[in-house]
Amino acid sequence: MFLGHYGAAFAVRPAAPRLPLGTCVLAAQWADLLWPALLLAGVERVRITPGTTVLNPLEFIHYPVSHSLLALVGWGVALGGLTWWRRRALADGVVIAALVVSHWVLDLFVHRPDLPVWPGSPPAGLGLWNSPLATYLLEAGTLLVGLVLYLRATVPRDRVGALALWGVVLVLAAAYLAGVLGPPPASVQGVAVTALVGGWALVAWAYWIDRHRRAAS
Repeated sequence: MFLGHYGAAFAVRPAAPRLPLGTCVLAAQWADLLWPALLLAGVERVRITPGTTVLNPLEFIHYPVSHSLLALVGWGVALGGLTWWRRRALADGVVIAALVVSHWVLDLFVHRPDLPVWPGSPPAGLGLWNSPLATYLLEAGTLLVGLVLYLRATVPRDRVGALALWGVVLVLAAAYLAGVLGPPPASVQGVAVTALVGGWALVAWAYWIDRHRRAAS
């Protein structure tokens, strides 16, 4: 799952109108922001195996810290609690915690059975990456629903507020299509560096978007 996580970050705006979009993207993508750092550190492992699924050549071997359900519940409690403490808003903390955990739920649909529920548990996954049409519909549909909810809850303060939003949508779509239609990556290190730099750049872009939008009347 890729586009769907950003869709989830957009979708919570009506429930948490004061939360910056960048914070929501960080929470929804926390697992994929943590994962490449752990890959580079040698804590988690992945292999490039073309054909392991139709749409994704990555064979996830060991990633319980970033992608097990139990770990993400823990990360969700930690990040949600930090948000509650800093913003003095319980609802904002609950939304952030839910976004962190939503990553595992959305990944469950597309991954083959390789997602741990807890470290060492039997893996889970419904395998939609082997069904391209179903995957495209799920990814695009989740992003579209999130965008509609975000657009209904916010309006641009200026021209940047509109252009930056649609710009990030185009970048997300291009990155997704390059990932599923392009050749397999050359190295695991390249995967990790690209995911780390690209993921944090999109978090920063989301903060930039939100500074140029305001709540709809």
